[in-house]
Amino acid sequence: MRRQAWHVPSPDTRLAAHALLFRPLGAGPFRLAVIAHASTQNGLRRAQMPQPEYRALTAHLVARGFAVLVPERLGHGATGGRYVEDQGSCSEADYARSARATADQIWLALDYLRKQDFIRKDAAIIIGHSAGGWGALALANADPKAISAIIAFAPGRGGHANDEPNKICAPHTLLGAAAELGKVARIPVTWLVAANDSYFAPAFSTKLVEAFRGTGGKVDFNILPSVGNEGHWMIETEAGVNAASSDLARALNPPKPMATKKP
Repeated sequence: MRRQAWHVPSPDTRLAAHALLFRPLGAGPFRLAVIAHASTQNGLRRAQMPQPEYRALTAHLVARGFAVLVPERLGHGATGGRYVEDQGSCSEADYARSARATADQIWLALDYLRKQDFIRKDAAIIIGHSAGGWGALALANADPKAISAIIAFAPGRGGHANDEPNKICAPHTLLGAAAELGKVARIPVTWLVAANDSYFAPAFSTKLVEAFRGTGGKVDFNILPSVGNEGHWMIETEAGVNAASSDLARALNPPKPMATKKP
């Protein structure tokens, strides 16, 4: 898949973010898909995080003509640096701020790739996973010409609080932040969660969707079948990508508006 190691800008001008780029054969220009990875509040786990690749999803996208960028954000793995998207403690959680900090990094990477001659400047797709999906929601206020769709796999922050399944840090604060992000959303969101997700279970994800949609966000929400032992990681597996294939198809190729006949 013409896998290449790249460096892309980060909010810290002294540090470039490590990234992987995949692209189809040919000169392009290709539509761009940016995949935003999950995260953790645990600093040691972040430092040891391998370069995210999302191999099955990347292969799915490249086969459909997309160039795919998977940037590694600040505070993670080989990129290192300060963790700028810290959500804070349960008592002082600022989930809206952390979403915007993640979104800023996704946008810097996307904008840098759009300046390459083999990438189209329009109709990019953002695909986010967990914390990366939460940050992708904060990009729903971007120019719809630049980003045509956002696909969020189990978006959220604060899941597995204290490493306990189905426990979320400050859930009401997270719901309030979802409503805040929905107020300014302009780009349609495809929101997916597996039936056996123990980070943001379907029942709670439904509440998040309602909060985001209730203030104006446009969401296509779908609960997918259970995948593996923990559905939160479905995006990293071929089975998970297959389960989401019809939702991906609708988001990647939205129906064109019907032409109106002139009187």
